[in-house]
Amino acid sequence: MKAFLLSLRSEFYKTRKTLAFWCAILLPLLICLLMTIGFLTNANNMTSWSGELLWIRYVGGVLNIMGVLLLPMFVVFTAYSVNNIEHKADTWKMLFSLPLPKFAVYAAKYVYALLLILVSLILFVVFTIGFANLLSAIKPGLRFNEYHMEFTLVQVYFKLLLSALGMLSLQFLFSLLWKDFLKPMGIGFVGTISGVIMASVGWKHAYLFPYSHPMLALTTMMPRTKSAGAGKQLVINILTDDVYVSLAVAVVVFFAGYFILLKRSIK
Repeated sequence: MKAFLLSLRSEFYKTRKTLAFWCAILLPLLICLLMTIGFLTNANNMTSWSGELLWIRYVGGVLNIMGVLLLPMFVVFTAYSVNNIEHKADTWKMLFSLPLPKFAVYAAKYVYALLLILVSLILFVVFTIGFANLLSAIKPGLRFNEYHMEFTLVQVYFKLLLSALGMLSLQFLFSLLWKDFLKPMGIGFVGTISGVIMASVGWKHAYLFPYSHPMLALTTMMPRTKSAGAGKQLVINILTDDVYVSLAVAVVVFFAGYFILLKRSIK
């Protein structure tokens, strides 16, 4: 565990000034800020909307931007960036010659990429809630404060995280094996476009293709309404078929990647 934590801390110091690190922070801020400005400029047309409808439109607008293409491409770019540091500096041989278990180094890199994605999704939740309530304070006619969607937001973004794990493992392996930009990023881009098309046309086997999982996560969560006294609560379907496949692919490819690394000669 000590070796793993040491490697994880090392990843932070190596990537804290990279584009991938700052994208994890700035993308949620930028998207939520732009959505807020859009709502603010059209506030007069929304004063008749209920708090629930306002939340659904605001959250839906953010998800339509980041859930379909932005999240998959961010996963692809993050996986590439974490490993590209070693490729660029040609430090793989030195890294694996350190008196640390190879698995600890490998796992730390993967977990760090996962943490960047997790931080980004957490910030989406935080900024969505913060900006929505700010809108309610600035424009009292926007009645965001009459409805609470915090728990539903956590469910939505948790499902998106689970849906991205299979794709993350695949892209992490590709970026580990190939040091050039085109191969892993090209596969990720083509896979994402293919996944979006498969999910959009409703192909029944799309859930078996990891690159379609983020979009399927949005289309299969299908919020259910539960009565709770005088109010109601949205409940998200988290464990759908696409999530199960994503988790299975993530585990299998993660360990397969490690054994490939053991057999591979680091140049």
